Amino acid sequence: MTDGIDYDDFEAGRHVNYWELDRTLQRELRRVYKADEFAWAEPRLSEFGDLIGHTVADNADYVDDHGPELETYDEYGDVQNRVRYPAEQLENERAVYEAGIVADSFETPPGRDEPMALSHYLAQLHLLCYADGGFGCPVAMTAGAALVLEKFDDGDLEGYYDGLVSREYDDLLEGAMFLTEEQGGSDVGANETTAEYDEAAGCWRLTGEKWFCSNIDAEGTLALARTRDAPEGTDGLSMFLVPHGDPDAGVLTKGERQEHAGALPGKRLNDQRYRRLKDKLGTIAVPTGEVEFDGTKALLVGEEEQGFKQMAEMLNLERLSNAAASCGIMGRALLESKVHAANREAFGNTIDQYPLMREDLVDMAVDYEAATAYVFETARLFSERERAERAARGDESVDVDEGVAEDAYRLMRLLIPIAKLRTGRMAVDTTSYAMEIQGGNGYVNDFVTHRLLRDAQVLPIWEGTENILSLDVLRALEAEAAHEPLTEAIQERLDAVTHPALEESAAIVDAEFTDLATALAALAGEDDDYVQLSAKRLAHYIFEVFTAALLLEQAQAKLEEGDGRLALVATRFVTTELENREARGITSGDRLPLEAFDAIVRYAPVEPGAIETPLEADD
Repeated sequence: MTDGIDYDDFEAGRHVNYWELDRTLQRELRRVYKADEFAWAEPRLSEFGDLIGHTVADNADYVDDHGPELETYDEYGDVQNRVRYPAEQLENERAVYEAGIVADSFETPPGRDEPMALSHYLAQLHLLCYADGGFGCPVAMTAGAALVLEKFDDGDLEGYYDGLVSREYDDLLEGAMFLTEEQGGSDVGANETTAEYDEAAGCWRLTGEKWFCSNIDAEGTLALARTRDAPEGTDGLSMFLVPHGDPDAGVLTKGERQEHAGALPGKRLNDQRYRRLKDKLGTIAVPTGEVEFDGTKALLVGEEEQGFKQMAEMLNLERLSNAAASCGIMGRALLESKVHAANREAFGNTIDQYPLMREDLVDMAVDYEAATAYVFETARLFSERERAERAARGDESVDVDEGVAEDAYRLMRLLIPIAKLRTGRMAVDTTSYAMEIQGGNGYVNDFVTHRLLRDAQVLPIWEGTENILSLDVLRALEAEAAHEPLTEAIQERLDAVTHPALEESAAIVDAEFTDLATALAALAGEDDDYVQLSAKRLAHYIFEVFTAALLLEQAQAKLEEGDGRLALVATRFVTTELENREARGITSGDRLPLEAFDAIVRYAPVEPGAIETPLEADD
């Protein structure tokens, strides 16, 4: 065997350290973290990867078969809104939150002078979703709710913010986002929930129904409602925090709720009713249901009629979280496929020795490399913007160039919806094929690929479908002139690529970049219907050109360090996504999946000299 990871040493993609086996994620975080951040984070990410690969992975399979149950009424017929969780889920919650998955990016962790960038939260979420994409949802919404309160609360909700970012599980409260209503769906402006101020009680009261409420019993739930005389559409929406318990009785922490097994003696419930839980295809770990507000007490977040703007800030992080979750699920599906292919014998060989399987695993690995590179480059931009905002709010320890931060914001507004759009679909495709590699076993609930596919299927739906996200891409181009920083970012990366081994691929990307610029210019002169018709194709085109340039730039840097592996990855991505191949490539003689299998799939090292000329067919 050449150097690299020997996947035949493992029986399955569990009881391993996901961080140690994911050299793609390691590379991307080393690139996007500051040097001191990575030095601090690396041992902690290793500990976290070990936790997820053992305890959380085992518990996740049990939770998938014994998920949360809703007990709306008690034995006397009174509303109690109790969600009963299996002990394994509670064990996962305690371990993951106390590892700092949310806290580290909002509160200064031990051994540091400032919070970590939000890239660190996304990295841990990525690893968590190797084991449980369903649990990733409440974690993501907890981080999202914390971000909203950090940005917009004037101090009245400090107790809730402290709970959302708590490092101690007993003091923790989780977040949620009740956005969808049955009549509106993605049309948030059609929201019918109303808010009236109760002078006698000194609080707001909400009335209406929310249709798809994940993490239904969260204490830190954010919801949109329309106040009296507010305008129609999104402009008239305000944001409210709607606790599970009566807010007059104080913040209800995880520790207090578990002490009483979910019941609330001495602490009254808030006036709402959890109608039922959805019988979902996947993501069983997170209870999703329907909620009726009937004079429900709520706390205004920031100013009235700013709710949609505030929710958009949360959606940016939620969509990026969705993309990180997609990468985590892809990573697990790829790992399961590598291990199975290295151990499964058929016709006298392990199946990873056959050309067709080698090509499949190479292309799955390249997809994972591409998705992870794109997501964490977008996460880097997002983190730059958030650090700039913290500096503007008075954190003198944060030093950020405001001009750079503004460009980062404009570019990330374009890249985030594309990240969610593309990776959600890639996760479905990757998990579907991982199931096929397992054969009939993959279709059976006893094997994890069954759950990975079910969990992945929600990723193109949560936080906006592909159509909705494509329209958001158009808005970013129009409102932010995001094509300007996009063009600069792609050109800068292509200008950095000079190595002979990358010359042919760089020329293909440069030509496609010119065509992309032509497409952007052409759409600027078209009518709205045609622009919308082209929006999804445009979003995928931007992903492909930007990612190709990003991978080539990284490959150039790695070649300069004496490592040629990423050059093979970048070349393959360009070939499969951008090259117009005559006769579908059959006549090309391209043998890269065979010649580069160990490098791409098993992370075997490659000397730059070995790839100075394209791999060719044997004579």
